[in-house]
Amino acid sequence: MAHGFNDSLPLFTDADEAAAVPLPDRLPSYIADHRKRLRARFMEGGANAVAEYELLELILFRAIPRQDVKPLAHLLLQTFGDLARTIAAPIPQLQRVKGVGEAVILELKLIEAASQRMARSRVMQRPVLSSWAALLDYCHTVMAHRETEQFRILFLDRKNVLIADEEQAKGTVDHVPVYPREVVKRALELNASALILVHNHPSGDPTPSQSDIDMTDQIRHACSALGLTLHDHLIIGKSAEVSFRAAGHL
Repeated sequence: MAHGFNDSLPLFTDADEAAAVPLPDRLPSYIADHRKRLRARFMEGGANAVAEYELLELILFRAIPRQDVKPLAHLLLQTFGDLARTIAAPIPQLQRVKGVGEAVILELKLIEAASQRMARSRVMQRPVLSSWAALLDYCHTVMAHRETEQFRILFLDRKNVLIADEEQAKGTVDHVPVYPREVVKRALELNASALILVHNHPSGDPTPSQSDIDMTDQIRHACSALGLTLHDHLIIGKSAEVSFRAAGHL
């Protein structure tokens, strides 16, 4: 199924509503009171004042306005592991969870898109080498929970300011095709002076393979021949990353 939404389809609040099972016109008072207390606690104390499943409940309130969402919040966390993996889960996997309808998926994917935009805004048009922590945070936000490999290139100008961030290729669960000629060609088109390569390992282990090392070496030689600098190659895992420069591969 395509990863998108058809505007002609109704937005169901949950699987029961999609099946035309009638829902109560009003929330039972104990659920309404719970929602009120949880919202107040969050507004007073922020994210640290609520548990992870409660934060997910707050997200689900909008998508499912007339049901207790606590069981679904727990089910989603049990299925995907944590809040970050739930939000980043592929749409087909979310659709297989009982109680998840199109409205829930929309809310989760809106939050995913917003978090990626926010992380990206912290690094674009800024000196990358002095904003390294923000760069790593952005890479993890965008790539750590992907189910297939993705290869991105960060293009920098002479002052090491990030001028472009582009996806160069997508692949399978353990391979992504990368062509050094295309990498340097794009750098020249953008008038970039330096590059940072980034790709993810869906297995979660960021340890570079021999093919990762060989491919990086090929790109380094291609960059050197054209006066471009390859600052680093980052491999993003589920909760950690490997820097080729720090590991001595560059």
